[in-house]
Amino acid sequence: MHFIQQLYCENAAITLTVGIAMLSRASYLPIAGAFLAVLFVCLGLYQTPLLDAPRIGSRPDYVLKLQLPAPGEVDLPSIAGGGDASRPLVVIDAGHGGHDTGAIAGNRQEKDIVLSLAKRLRDELLADGRVRVALTREDDRFLVLEERAEIARRLDADLFLSIHADSAGEITEAAGASIYTLSADASSQAAARYAARENSADIINGVQLERGNETVATILVELSQRRAVEEAGAFAQAIEEAGTGRIAFREPARRSAPFVVLKAPDIPSVLFEAGFISNAAEAQVLDSAEGRERFAEIMARAILNYFDAVPPVQDPQPAPRPANEAPSARPSIGSVL
Repeated sequence: MHFIQQLYCENAAITLTVGIAMLSRASYLPIAGAFLAVLFVCLGLYQTPLLDAPRIGSRPDYVLKLQLPAPGEVDLPSIAGGGDASRPLVVIDAGHGGHDTGAIAGNRQEKDIVLSLAKRLRDELLADGRVRVALTREDDRFLVLEERAEIARRLDADLFLSIHADSAGEITEAAGASIYTLSADASSQAAARYAARENSADIINGVQLERGNETVATILVELSQRRAVEEAGAFAQAIEEAGTGRIAFREPARRSAPFVVLKAPDIPSVLFEAGFISNAAEAQVLDSAEGRERFAEIMARAILNYFDAVPPVQDPQPAPRPANEAPSARPSIGSVL
């Protein structure tokens, strides 16, 4: 707004001079009249609070601030599959939701397709009976990206899977699924930020971060996240193996990226792009009962194979956790030091 006022102040004299000059010629009278009318309207706006600039020494706040929920304020979903905490817990995240539609192609929206896939996978896993399952959302609601990973942490999940559908815009021939894990650079940066934010009081893989010891906290978080990324890589491999010959993957099938939902420091996390809804044929499959069934069978097999290869181990002497958190089912970070 200060910039607008400066424009008015610097150009008002020039504009007024030009208007008076036009009045000196009768042929310019209609144009000059309109010109000066616009000037007076602008000067009137300049005097109103709408364009009132801050005084010298103050700074306008042009940044839209969004208050993210604190860990204790996240609404936790229910866990399906019984109360046996010895069984691994899988948190399935249907991407987007609410006003965030995700990709759109015709009358199909990514948020709806991935929610249907998530629910079908949940049912498939519960029918098997070897794991517990929670969905970050079961309806058309909006979740902040950080909320999704935080839900998995608060539930003490053993595995986090975020489901999305891609779009290539006008390039309708793009097709194929992709499996994403957290990139190495993003992992290190996220670990440092997480340690700084949570250094006052938090528990990573059963170890209480020491208050005020930022160096130790960063090392602990980075070690934990490195192990989580390695285990996420094992899960990504299990997905590729289970899907080979049944679904089409892009080349390469496994990729890495700095997705926010993959940055939980102590949970193996994978983001799965199920395909391109900008591709009419692929979108039709993803949005069909047959496509959902195939997705659920492949992903459930990958999840169960992953836990067979990397079973969760009960910590023999878990560190104390806040009263509203369940004991960790994953190995203590002390086992990797």
